[in-house]
Amino acid sequence: MRTSRTAATTLISALLIAFGFNQLLIPHKMISGGVSGITMIAGYATGLNIGWLYFILNVPILLWGWRVLGLRFVGWSLVAVAATTLFMQLVPVKPLVGDLMLGAVFGGVIVGFGSGLALRAGSSSGGFDIIAAIVTRKRDISIGMLIFVLNGSVIGALGLLTKDWDVALFSLLSIFTSGKIIDLIHINHNKMTAFIVTSKTEAMREALIPLYRGVTVIRTRGGYSNTENDMLMTVTTRYELGELRKIIAATDPKAFVNIVETVGVLGDFRKPAL
Repeated sequence: MRTSRTAATTLISALLIAFGFNQLLIPHKMISGGVSGITMIAGYATGLNIGWLYFILNVPILLWGWRVLGLRFVGWSLVAVAATTLFMQLVPVKPLVGDLMLGAVFGGVIVGFGSGLALRAGSSSGGFDIIAAIVTRKRDISIGMLIFVLNGSVIGALGLLTKDWDVALFSLLSIFTSGKIIDLIHINHNKMTAFIVTSKTEAMREALIPLYRGVTVIRTRGGYSNTENDMLMTVTTRYELGELRKIIAATDPKAFVNIVETVGVLGDFRKPAL
């Protein structure tokens, strides 16, 4: 069931990315930045097929990701890259809109939505997504904004080389929009702290251990009832919050739970599986 859902999401994300490229960015000679942007620049200059260039340039990055991120993530990423390449051969290259601003904004939205879906499903659209995923495993930063910074450097190079700053800056707008959409969908970096007051301390502690998050047990006393209980505190991600709620409801439906958004975390915090 999970494999089928991942496969379906990966294919949908690939179709969205191919549509954004062929219908909104490429017809206006804009680039998406990163590896896809490099392939677009090469395609514009040489007339070679951008889709196949996209696949070829992603191969060494996928091999690097395989060593660092594991076979599952990179395997699905390879499926996403191959599917995007195929869909780019099927989706016609023609402008959906005539205005550069509309092409940049909605191209960024569609490509960002597709990339975010891929990341949330446990894969990626390749290129700088994999590089960003490697970096964010070690550092607690926004993956969307990191991709924006990496891709922005490619846009700067485009502007300096071609001197066509209108297209370069509209491309940068598209990348910024794409990065914000990715952050809305791929929410692994958003931290949440749960304070769980329960009378079933040991059962709750054991139930939370499989999440691979630290759990702190604090002795408490009710101000109104004067009853002593334990409070378990754990920090998780917004993405894993649904699973946390299920665990709490199954272990102690009467537990009092306060969930708050966490601004930052210092110290060891295990990153969730991609």
